[in-house]
Amino acid sequence: MSLKTFSILILMTLCGSLGGYFLKRASSNLDSFRTLILNKFIYIGGLFYCLGAILNIILLKYIPYSLVLPLNSITYIWTLLLGYFLLGERIGKYKLLGILCIIIGVVFLTK
Repeated sequence: MSLKTFSILILMTLCGSLGGYFLKRASSNLDSFRTLILNKFIYIGGLFYCLGAILNIILLKYIPYSLVLPLNSITYIWTLLLGYFLLGERIGKYKLLGILCIIIGVVFLTK
């Protein structure tokens, strides 16, 4: 896998994770349908999800679907980091073990 393709993959997974982060931020202020529609975080999260989907489509041109889909698991690494640094979530030993398994899987898939 070329550096360019791997960079697009990393950016795609980061966009997916940021999409989820902003939707989480939006969920803290959902008093009514009106507040949902006016919540800027809904739109920012949706934008990141759409950008991630577009990057996914671009990646499918260069690497097989059977590789792109499993490599989406990198999103969970970003999600763990965003949850820890921006939302104050705890990282336990089982989460770390899961991240280690993802990293090992990515290494095996990209060799």
